Amino acid sequence: MAFSAGATTQKRAAGLRRPRSLNAAAALLVAAIALTATQWLWSPRSPQEISFTGGLRAVGGLRSAVDGAARRRGCTAREAVGLFYATQTGNTETAAGVIAEQAGVEAADVGEIGVEDLAGYDGLIVGCPTWNTDADEYRSGTAWDDLLDEIKGADLAGKPVAVFGCGDSQGYGDNFCDGIEELHETFAAAGAKMVGYVDAGGYQHQASKSVRGDKFLGLPLDEDNENDMTEERVASWVAQIKGEGMPL
Repeated sequence: MAFSAGATTQKRAAGLRRPRSLNAAAALLVAAIALTATQWLWSPRSPQEISFTGGLRAVGGLRSAVDGAARRRGCTAREAVGLFYATQTGNTETAAGVIAEQAGVEAADVGEIGVEDLAGYDGLIVGCPTWNTDADEYRSGTAWDDLLDEIKGADLAGKPVAVFGCGDSQGYGDNFCDGIEELHETFAAAGAKMVGYVDAGGYQHQASKSVRGDKFLGLPLDEDNENDMTEERVASWVAQIKGEGMPL
C-alpha cells in the first residue's frame, strides 16, 4: 500500500508540472498580442490592416467604434477629428480618402456609428453626395438621411464642423452639390461652428442650393468631370479649415 500511495503522489506531482518551454511560448504569445493591439489602437497613420500570424486583422471602421466607446467612458487623452462620409457611386468615398490622407485622419462610413458618437470628437469633417436632385430634404439618398433629424437635436455647441460634397457640374449643373447645404444646416442647428466655406467662382456649375452669397457652404468636388483638381482643392481646403480652428 505504501508503495502504491507513493507512486500515485509522484504521478500527481508530475501532472502538475508544466514544461518551461510551454510557459515561455505562452508569455511570448501574450506579449505579441498586447504589442499588436497597442499599435492598432494608437497608430496615427491612415487606415491599414495590422496582421499577425495570419490571424488578427483590424480595420479603420472598427477602430473608430472602439475610439467612440473609449470617449464615452471619459478616455480623451488625445484630440481627434472624425471624418465621416456616405456614398452612392463611390465618388464620395474616394474624396474622403483624399481628405483623410491630406488631414492625417481616418475616414469611416457614417453608417458605422451612432449620433451619440459625434459629440466625442473635437472636430468633424462630414461629406455626402447629391443623389435626390432638386429635393428639399434627404438629398443624399444615403445613411445620412436616417440621421439628419437626430443630429439636429444633438448638442454640438462650438464644435468645428466642415462639410464636403460630391456632384456632377455637367450632368446636374443646376443642383450641383446641393447636399452640402443640407449637411451644413443640420450641424449648424446642433450648435456647431461651421468652417470651410469655399469661393464658388472656381466651378462650372449653373446653380446650387449650397451657395450663399459667393461662397459654397463647404468643399464641392466633381469626381466625374474635374477629378484632376481634387488633390489641389483638398490640400488648400485642409489648410484652410485647420486655420479656422479644426484641430488637425
